[in-house]
Amino acid sequence: MNAAIGSAGVALGLLASVFGVITLAVGIRSHKPLLLRRAGTYAALILVAGLIAAAAMERALITRDFTVRLVFENGSSLTPPLFNFASLWSALEGSIILWAVILGGYIALVAWKFRRRLDDPLVAWALLTMFVVAAFFFALMVGPADPFVSVNPPVGYDGPGPNKLLQNHPLMAFHPPMLYLGYVGFTVPFAFAIAALVTGRVGEGWLVETRRWTLFAWGFLTLGIALGAWWAYEVLGWGGYWGWDPVENASLLPWLTGTAYLHSVMVQERRGMLRVWNLALLCATFSLTILGTFLTRSGVVESVHAFSESSIGAWLLAFFGAIVVVTVGLIGWRGDRLRSPGSIDSPVSREGAFLANNILFGAFAFVVLLGTVFPLVVEALNDDQISVGSPFFERMTVPLGLALLTMMAIAPVLPWRKASMETLGQRLQWPAWFGAAALVGSVAIGERGLGTVAGYGLAGFAAGAAIRQVALATRRQGWRGLVGRTNGGMIVHLGVILIAVGIIASHANVVSREQRLEPGESFTVAGHELALVSVERTDTARTIRTTAAVRVDGGQIYEPQVNTYRVDGMTIPTPSVRTTWSHDIALTVSLGDWPDGPVQIRAVVQPLMSWLWTGALLMGLGTVLAAFPGRRRRPTDPVSGAIGVAEPEPERDPDAEPERAEVRT
Repeated sequence: MNAAIGSAGVALGLLASVFGVITLAVGIRSHKPLLLRRAGTYAALILVAGLIAAAAMERALITRDFTVRLVFENGSSLTPPLFNFASLWSALEGSIILWAVILGGYIALVAWKFRRRLDDPLVAWALLTMFVVAAFFFALMVGPADPFVSVNPPVGYDGPGPNKLLQNHPLMAFHPPMLYLGYVGFTVPFAFAIAALVTGRVGEGWLVETRRWTLFAWGFLTLGIALGAWWAYEVLGWGGYWGWDPVENASLLPWLTGTAYLHSVMVQERRGMLRVWNLALLCATFSLTILGTFLTRSGVVESVHAFSESSIGAWLLAFFGAIVVVTVGLIGWRGDRLRSPGSIDSPVSREGAFLANNILFGAFAFVVLLGTVFPLVVEALNDDQISVGSPFFERMTVPLGLALLTMMAIAPVLPWRKASMETLGQRLQWPAWFGAAALVGSVAIGERGLGTVAGYGLAGFAAGAAIRQVALATRRQGWRGLVGRTNGGMIVHLGVILIAVGIIASHANVVSREQRLEPGESFTVAGHELALVSVERTDTARTIRTTAAVRVDGGQIYEPQVNTYRVDGMTIPTPSVRTTWSHDIALTVSLGDWPDGPVQIRAVVQPLMSWLWTGALLMGLGTVLAAFPGRRRRPTDPVSGAIGVAEPEPERDPDAEPERAEVRT
């Protein structure tokens, strides 16, 4: 029954997507508004279809319906409820269901927001593009990634449950959905970019329409990446949070190009420049989400994050190639209309800084893409397996990261069009003092590496620029001054700076030590005394759990564990972390010859780890603040393509005198 209901939902989604594409295509070609207004119905059907498929699969998981192959391979009566629910996206086919549900939600929201303008060609083409994407993912579920294949389980069968690493921490219930909200959310601005190119309305109107959609997609992706890093830190037990794993890189790539877009789009809105840049960045961001899906779900890379080998890799790669060909072709076709009406007056200006920012982000993305894809290309051509590890990425990206910190300090104080050296010097005075203080402070606490000291100094420099901007805004408008794209962006910058400082400190000063201990023995690491109090074994129907009680500095006891799963004998360590504002102590235990011998305790001490998670939360807060600027209404602009838009208030120079009120008749 669950398989039948789910298959019906998938079929409904595919039919609604295909008929939506056909209806809109006919309506656009024949100029029939009645057909275009039916898009709302198809959008609702796609969402309902996705929800039916997801509900059917969740019901199958909850009731342990092992006649559904996904449940047969990933379900178990011993799996705790939270992880049983999350099994939907821990399996390949279930992750496609989640993608379709979220995409259906975005399509329905777009159709509802523009419900009075569905007959506008720009909106119609955008929805048609989203319907095409939906049709592709529903087609995957009808064909090579069918989640509702039926099987005949043996009598008394109980499945293995999801991957044991994916049922070892509650973050697994939140990290993938958050990441998907970001991935799939970029479909909306991509669809409007395609619509703008097709209709020729490549002015600034479509940018205003999609600004918040892009911002929230970027915010979800940011939090999803942060939650993934936190999961790796809390679960994998290796003392790190980012290993330049190919699947980690796959999520970072669209984040980099999306970040570049969010900066350069302000230049187009303000000066009408960088049109090709912005269209290319948006299309690249969406394309990279599909490439990331290919890397994660095709089985071409080995990773704790990736699914096993599957037959959908060729489909995803073909879809990625089609997107690249179509977008490049459309941009080339509209080349004449994409010429900017203005030009950069001076490299020492906000426009010049954003262009330099674009180049740096583009170079960063290229390095990550090269290091991720190059081993796959070599293997495909020569059948040789090579690996590109952390040393390559760190050697190539650290200089780019330092350059981006420098731009974060300089760009916010630059005016539009042109800045004199005198003005620039005045505005950079306080940020420079912040940077100097951070640099001197880092040397005073014992930092000696050139890159480390420079990183602290540039982080202070960038923090000074962001704090200066926020201080000027709040001095004029109170706390209301924090709301808006510019000042919300400065809150995001402060979050990025906290993360940068946390990364620098944790990499430069990490200390680890392993020691074999019997209960009652202790050892010291980085000035902390760790005493093994006891080792206890707990048997459950699901696992054999061995817990080491470790007292830290004579105070609280922390309990790293080892879980051995009865179903397959797989052993998974569970770290225990003492977190403070200044440093973390991550403890893991290895059993060795226990209970006939000592256990091995590993302690990793890393400073400022909590700054990473605090910085991510601050970035999320800044995203929300940046999404809600003051607004003013303006009528339809047929030239730019705006459709009764709510235009953000123009950005003001924080150092300028307040403008006088203008009286209009």
